[in-house]
Amino acid sequence: MISTRLQISLILSLCFLMTSCAETKMVMNMSPESAEVPTMVWPAAPEKPRYRYIGELSGEANFRPDSNILANRSKLAKLFDWLVGLRDTKVDPIVLQRPQSGVVDNEGRVFVTDISKGAVYVFDKTAGKLFVWEMAGLNSHFKSPVGITLGDGGDVLVADADLHGIFRLDNKGNPVGAFGQDILKRPTGLARDSKQGYIYVADTYAHDIKVFQDDGKLLKVIGQRGEADGEFNFPTHITFSNNQLYVTDTLNSRIQVFDAEGKLVKKFGQRGLYIGNLVRPKGVAVDNFSNIYVIESLYDQLLIFNQQGETLLALGGNGKEVGQFYLPAGVWVDQQNQVYIADMFNGRITVLQYLGDTQ
Repeated sequence: MISTRLQISLILSLCFLMTSCAETKMVMNMSPESAEVPTMVWPAAPEKPRYRYIGELSGEANFRPDSNILANRSKLAKLFDWLVGLRDTKVDPIVLQRPQSGVVDNEGRVFVTDISKGAVYVFDKTAGKLFVWEMAGLNSHFKSPVGITLGDGGDVLVADADLHGIFRLDNKGNPVGAFGQDILKRPTGLARDSKQGYIYVADTYAHDIKVFQDDGKLLKVIGQRGEADGEFNFPTHITFSNNQLYVTDTLNSRIQVFDAEGKLVKKFGQRGLYIGNLVRPKGVAVDNFSNIYVIESLYDQLLIFNQQGETLLALGGNGKEVGQFYLPAGVWVDQQNQVYIADMFNGRITVLQYLGDTQ
């Protein structure tokens, strides 16, 4: 038998070692624990690959210490439990439930709205931690956060469809203001023109795009309900790129593009059964090479178009395997031309790397 004095000494030593391990910085990974990221590219050989699968974000499982540190900590934990007579207890990890939209800031943090959780998930690679922001105001929780974009001075803007407003959070997730509650019917898509300080909101039930100044003052309204050019039928997701506003005109099955002042520049997309047709388009994004990404939610696809609206590539299909989606919602792109797809009913964010024309 181990003497009481020796047992206490061992417990104190193990507590110190385990505390040191617990303080070890976590690392964000794009693959599940103990799994390798499969090598997948699109299009398939013999064509030149344009996109490579990077991995996925699903929740706390994306953050873990170095494998050696993890193994040592596991051994220490088992020894500690044996000494004090504890049994293993399992705590359910935090996971994405129904991700909607996202954005990546200059620090590489990935912000994701989750309509089921009623929160913003923050995948912070630098801090090595997943944060969950649930508060829309000092005394109110998010209910249906959909759109998200970066605001002025490091703030984060969130459109909550059920709260009928745009909510401003600081860099730490603290609520610092809101606007639009007396104007918006059901805000969903959200984008910002940083040059002019314009905030564009897709007001789905009003069938228009409302434009606010950074201070929250309504500046103008673009469009009305209809099928003509510049009109909308339940617009949902939007993005602002290269001084142009891209609007997913969902029930008109098309993408409409406007200049910064709200004048229609072009449109593309039509209903149909062929690859590249739009039936229920949702998310829209544009990369640094002017490729346009559109989520076709009915067919569980990511469609890629050029600036003329011509189909370049389609990938996806219903399923839960790599490269498949189940009712995807939003799509966004970071400065490294990594493409993020909110695979809503699979509860994950699929990440692809655009390889460019030089690969």
